Amino acid sequence: MSEIKERPILFSAPMVRAILEGRKTVTRRPLNDRALKNISIGAQIGECHELPTEGALHPNSIGYYNDFCPFGQPGERLWVRETWFCNHLEVMRGPYLKPDDLDIGAARDDGTLVYAADGLTPYEQEQPVWKPSIHMPRWASRILLEITDVRVERLQHISGDQAEAEGVDAAMCQQFVETSPSRFACNEAVIHGFAGLWQSTGGDWDANPWVWVVKFKQVTP
Repeated sequence: MSEIKERPILFSAPMVRAILEGRKTVTRRPLNDRALKNISIGAQIGECHELPTEGALHPNSIGYYNDFCPFGQPGERLWVRETWFCNHLEVMRGPYLKPDDLDIGAARDDGTLVYAADGLTPYEQEQPVWKPSIHMPRWASRILLEITDVRVERLQHISGDQAEAEGVDAAMCQQFVETSPSRFACNEAVIHGFAGLWQSTGGDWDANPWVWVVKFKQVTP
């Protein structure tokens, strides 16, 4: 039996909380240059159609596009990288090797391995110097996701239900609705909230890029 593939994926603290609370079950990420190049090459040699400038995807090409998703395919897994801190790092043999004397479960219980998404440490000790999510090793990750579906679509194609599945809640709507782009035909506040969230992470809502839509469910690490 082949081993299930796992890949890392970064999430911000609010999105980590949404995942842990069961509110976030999907994530949208822009198609990267490599995927766009592969699709362009595929179109040149007749294996797929070009991504359309407008309108729906050609149904005969959808599977071809999905195969290039860098986050994986249904049944494969994603381990979440988030902002974190561990005071055992000074005895580590390398940046991604687990210390021999570290009991991960005990470290989480006693506050020596903590996550920014959780707020203060259990004993309200001085705020640690957080380690960036990009530097989280596999052993420190506490969230494992199984991909249930992958597809390609335009960013602004998102529905209100899908915006909620992205983890957008009432607080985020209130935070972003006044600053989110409003030049699109939709009156649902949750979509405005998602648009503002997308902008806040450096994305361009108005550009309406092609995105990977990756659906997932939590599984036991």
